[in-house]
Amino acid sequence: MEQEIATQAVGLGGATDFSLWKLFIRADFVVKAVILILIASSIFSWALIFDKVRLFRRIDQSTKSFEDKFWKSKSAEAFYKSLPNKSDDPLTIVFKSAMSEVIKTRSKSTAVQSARVERVLEVSVDNQLKNIEKNFTYLATIGSTAPFIGLFGTVWGIMNSFQSIAISRNTSLAIVAPGIAEALFATALGLLAAIPAVIAYNKFNSDSQRYLARVDNFSKRFLSII
Repeated sequence: MEQEIATQAVGLGGATDFSLWKLFIRADFVVKAVILILIASSIFSWALIFDKVRLFRRIDQSTKSFEDKFWKSKSAEAFYKSLPNKSDDPLTIVFKSAMSEVIKTRSKSTAVQSARVERVLEVSVDNQLKNIEKNFTYLATIGSTAPFIGLFGTVWGIMNSFQSIAISRNTSLAIVAPGIAEALFATALGLLAAIPAVIAYNKFNSDSQRYLARVDNFSKRFLSII
């Protein structure tokens, strides 16, 4: 009798190990697939977050430097000629495209020149905004779908728990707890992937709109100058 109890205790020892690795190992194929998808989504989400943080930090500094130099320059054309051929700053790219159009349309009337430069500015600003907002949809998608993927894993895990109860005809925690723990682990991973993605998406979307307003303000002032 004592030997049987000891054997059962040893058998339950592995089932009652609720470390994250053990939860993953004990899970079936579907729950493992859900966990791997959520982990991959979380890693990709954080990679995008760090990339966008560096991007906004860089363009904020480069745009501030550009604006300081531009308003201190003697003329727009002289400043244009002093700029390097290649630049990663969105505002610098917008200015160069607009200034290039100004030089091309010198022989045109003021109205025609202004209209063409304004059109070039709109297209250039739109292109730069698309580059800044690139991959924003991935963050939004991860933020909106990850909880449901985790919920699917949870439902599947709970179904397995009920099947274990039906097969063993035993409702003890030793039988039910492992499956429920695996199920809740999937939900936790879903939230872990979704929450940072949603927060980052809202933050970056706000930053991009603020930067767009900054570029639009410069474009209007530049048009008034020419």
